Formats: sequence, C-alpha cells, structure tokens
Amino acid sequence: MSLSVRPIGTLGGVLSAGLAALLVAGCSGSSGSETVAAAAAGGSAPPRAAATGPAPTPTPTPTPTPTGPYVALGDSYTAGLKISPQVGEPKGCSRSAVNYPSLVAQALGLAGERFRDVSCSGARTGDLTGAQSTEGGVNPPQLDALTPATRLVTLGIGGNDAGFMEVVGQCAKENLVDAIKGLVGSDRAAAPCRDSYAAADGGEQVQRKVDTAGERLGETLKEVKRRSPQARVYVVGYPALLPADPAGCVPVLGSTVAGGDLGFLVEKEQQLNAMLKRRAEAAGAVFVDLTAPSAGHDMCAGETARWVEPPFPTHGLAAIHPNARGQEGAAAAVLKALRG
Repeated sequence: MSLSVRPIGTLGGVLSAGLAALLVAGCSGSSGSETVAAAAAGGSAPPRAAATGPAPTPTPTPTPTPTGPYVALGDSYTAGLKISPQVGEPKGCSRSAVNYPSLVAQALGLAGERFRDVSCSGARTGDLTGAQSTEGGVNPPQLDALTPATRLVTLGIGGNDAGFMEVVGQCAKENLVDAIKGLVGSDRAAAPCRDSYAAADGGEQVQRKVDTAGERLGETLKEVKRRSPQARVYVVGYPALLPADPAGCVPVLGSTVAGGDLGFLVEKEQQLNAMLKRRAEAAGAVFVDLTAPSAGHDMCAGETARWVEPPFPTHGLAAIHPNARGQEGAAAAVLKALRG
C-alpha cells in the first residue's frame, strides 16, 4: 500500500511404505485355510501373533510447492516502492526487481511467462479490476494477468482502502499541533490523535473503512478463484510498523508522537491484519502473517535491523515502507507458507 522467501515427499514413496506395511501385516498371521486344516486334523489352530502395539499414524503427504505460473498482485508494500533497481511498466507503479514476489519467483525457479508481477504503488482493491492511473502511465487491471493456467497467486492489498496512511498522517498532524500547544504552556495530551478520533467518532470510522475494505477483498478473492480455479492463493499481511512497547520508539521519533498514539496506530494495524486473515480464510486462501516475523524489525529498530523505514528514511527510500530487508523477510514468510 502507499501505506502495501522443501523437502517434498513423493506420493510414490508414501504408497510404497503403505504397501510394505500391508505385506508385513499379511505375512504375520495365519490364513483361514490353515486354521480349518488344523482343526480337521484334530489339532488346534496355530496361535496368532501377539499384538505389538497400536499401528503407527500415517505420515501426511506434504502439499507440493506450486511451480507456476505465478502472478503477484498488490500495492506499494508488494511493489517495493523506491527500492532499487526499479523495473517494469508503468514506471509510476515503482516495482522493484528485489521485491518479495521477485524473490519468491527466483527461489521457485520461475521466470519469463511463468512469473508476472503486476503490483502497483497506490493500488486499492478497485485497481485489481479496473485500470490504475499513475504519474508514469496506466497500469492495466491487475486481475487481467490471471489465466486458467495460473497456479500461484500472492495478494498484498487493503491498507489504502482502509485509509491507514490517512490515519498515520492525521496522527502526525495532531501531535504537531499538540507539541506547539505544549510550547506555549498547555499540558500535552497523552494521546491527541486517539482523542481526536474519539471526539469525532473517528475510531468507529476507521473500523468501518477496514470492514468495507474487507468486503471488497472478499469479492476480489472470489474473482481470483473464478479466473484461476486451480491456483493456490496467498493473502500477504502487513509487517509491524511500530514496536509493541512505544518506549522503543523514543530514540527514533523522540517526543514527536505521544506514546498513547503509537499504541493507537499499533491497534489500527492489528485490526487491518485481522481483517485480511478472516477474509483469506473465508475464501479458502492462506494468510501469510508478517507481524510475527517482523517483530523487532519495525521502523524504530536500528538502521541495520529495521524492515520498515521511519518518517525520515534512509536516503532514497520511502518513508513508512519496507526496505530491501523487509522484502527479504516477506519473501521468507511467503516461501515458508508455500512449503508448509
């Protein structure tokens, strides 16, 4: 969003193991004809082999890793806004050659017609079925890249629909105003942004936007299934932007944002990811959680540890967006889900 890396058991091996087990079981007992013959000769039937314990639980066959064709859909968190090198058309989508879809495709050995990345910075769910205008040209409807032959789809979207960056911007504004008030003698509020949303019933408004984004995502996932019925679909969540403990942001953000508002933003992102998870599971897709693997790699982590850039990013990168390490982390989470 503008707010947007195996061992595989073979079926033959499992069947061979099962067949061997059946043969061993068949040889360990007496046949019915042996029992009848012994009884007719006045002898007793040969004893059956003693049970040696419960039968072992069959090992489940791992789901094969998709081999493509692979189509990547999504917003700037998928595209890799401002991460070099930038590739593809239109230029305004700001796709990186080292974004997580490209890293996943590389790990799976997919290239050429077997991999298409049509993600685009600024995309909303409506841009999946309609053309998206950018400063560098028009990106065709992203779902047009899907075909009946598609076997793997990743989708990272919803933050722009939910207006998450608007919430971040509003919080920055409210804290700036509150800081100015503090300079002229007024006491600073513990959470001016949260207070502002609560006063205008804005907290409910944010949730309504998240719910509406969820409804649109649900319809989108149905359309993905209709166009590519054999594809395995993975909905990729958003990484942790802030630490669970706001105190961890003091070295990076100082006192520019109140601790209570940092907690408010964490809460809103959790709502967004929870919605993505519910919608993915309801549609039979897999949700790829990035919150857990990105813990300790938020924008307030050190420069060499963070996956997301802070409001004043490293030169050339996008503020409050993943950097190259963040894309590598996302790719690792997606590949783990694919091979799980």
